[in-house]
This record gives sequence, C-alpha cells and structure tokens, in this order.
Amino acid sequence: QLQASGGGLVQPGGSLRLSCLAPGFSFDDHAIGWFRQAPGKEREGVACISGSNDRIQYADSVKGRFTISSDKAKNTVYLQMNSLKPNDTAVYYCAAYGSCNGPPLGWGQGTQVTVSS
Repeated sequence: QLQASGGGLVQPGGSLRLSCLAPGFSFDDHAIGWFRQAPGKEREGVACISGSNDRIQYADSVKGRFTISSDKAKNTVYLQMNSLKPNDTAVYYCAAYGSCNGPPLGWGQGTQVTVSS
C-alpha cells in the first residue's frame, strides 16, 4: 500500500512537498510516480522516477516547477511543488509502475492539494 501525505491549502506561488511511502515495492524493480485527479478533469500523470536508473519524467504542465526525488533507504518518493497555480488543485496520488511509460500497478489514498488565495 502506498501512502501519500503532505497536501494542504496554499496560496498561488507557494510551495508544498508531498511524500510517498512505498513499502513492499522494490525501487530497483519499480518506478514510483504521482498522478492527480481534479473534479471534472481526466487523470493526469505528473511525475515519475524509475528506480533502476533514476530516469525522471514530468508532465509539460509542471516542468520547471515540480521536482521528484527518491530516498531508497526510506522507501520514500518526494514531490517538491513550487510556484503553485490554482489549476494545480487536485487530489494527488502516488503510484507504483513497472516503468514510467506503463499503467499504474497500484496506488493508495490521495492527498488533497488546494491552491487558492
């Protein structure tokens, strides 16, 4: 089970750091990433990091603002979100993948991120 945390309410231009604890998923064999779901919108992949080679992918909408990183010793992946915009508002989920280009293998409860003044 993946456990996402760190969401909250932040003003436009602010920052948040999300954490994803992923016990039971070998970082050498899996990629860990984040996707988000906003009301009335399709699910959007945000960022992904491959455990085997640290290859990273970002959605165009977050490039230059979000940074994904991992701490393999802690089985944890982080998503640093800077320069947040109102349209970043969504429930953010962390998920495990076979590879960053594949479908999610599993995900846990999401964490709400609200960007509003």
